[in-house]
Amino acid sequence: MKYISVIMMALLISIASCGKNETKPAAKVAPSNLVVNAVVSADSSGAVTFTAVAENAVTYDYDFGNGTYQTVANGIANYSYTVVGHHSYTVTVTAKSADGLVISKSIQVAVNVSALLWSDEFNTDGPPDPKKWGYDIGTGDNGWGNAEAQYYTNRPENVTVANGILKITAIKENYAGSAYTSTRMLTKDKFSFKYGKIEVSAKLPAGGGTWPAIWMLGSNITTAGWPACGEIDIMEHKGNVPNKIYGTLHHPNHSGANGDGSTLMITNATTAFHKYAVDWSPTLIRFYVDDQLFYTFTNTGSLPFNQHFFVIFNFAIGGNFGGAIDPAFTSASMEVDYIRVYKN
Repeated sequence: MKYISVIMMALLISIASCGKNETKPAAKVAPSNLVVNAVVSADSSGAVTFTAVAENAVTYDYDFGNGTYQTVANGIANYSYTVVGHHSYTVTVTAKSADGLVISKSIQVAVNVSALLWSDEFNTDGPPDPKKWGYDIGTGDNGWGNAEAQYYTNRPENVTVANGILKITAIKENYAGSAYTSTRMLTKDKFSFKYGKIEVSAKLPAGGGTWPAIWMLGSNITTAGWPACGEIDIMEHKGNVPNKIYGTLHHPNHSGANGDGSTLMITNATTAFHKYAVDWSPTLIRFYVDDQLFYTFTNTGSLPFNQHFFVIFNFAIGGNFGGAIDPAFTSASMEVDYIRVYKN
């Protein structure tokens, strides 16, 4: 019995010793250092690219703040808000580890979504749509107030739509007493708008003395006159100063060379299409080229920029702004792919 007791005691000690050496379960790993960023598209489409990064995270759950959710593995989520207008959303991202532990972070995202109000894609060959466009014909008063050299017509030689592109062509030719012809087309009495975003994709003409413009005038110009009606020059370009884009506002005490505005140097203005845009509200008027903001103007109730405006496309030759005309100039075209007006 003594030997049995010794054996039993040794067995109990061995069992106890084994219990002390058992490996404890590994601690669960939690995600940490969660960073969330958002890049809002400048085109008023409502598109936002979110990026979330956290240590030890394997998935990211997005709550976009409007009842919509999405789970991604790489932390990158692309989402488009659709409610028209300016809205702010609280976006919450929850990072989850392989062990199921989580960490969350919320950010505020301000989004502007615009609805398409009016457009012309220039998809029908022939003359521009007469329901949308009319014309100023002739030389105006003192070359449209700027000593311009062209005679404006609505002839197909000067304006036409082909292969999805509007072409306004200036030609060196003797016509009705002028040495050049071109076109000035406008939406007056056909379409106007108050506040919103206007975008035009255009390729500009080359040559000394060329002066293409995409602009707007207040619809009350007939009664108020200029500059009391207000003028918004979305894009002007001088062939004598290639690739320098002008964005300008004219109003009382700020007419002619005294307009409010700025310029932006770009590349390939005459060989590639660029997007020229103005975002116009009761408080701000912002000018863009290819979504790059280059001028911001503060709008107030005392200014004429709080009424309906109509759109003008024209291609002038020479004049006070266009400058000296290259004697070798024969013809050139301003090409427009589309014009789109959005209501904020």
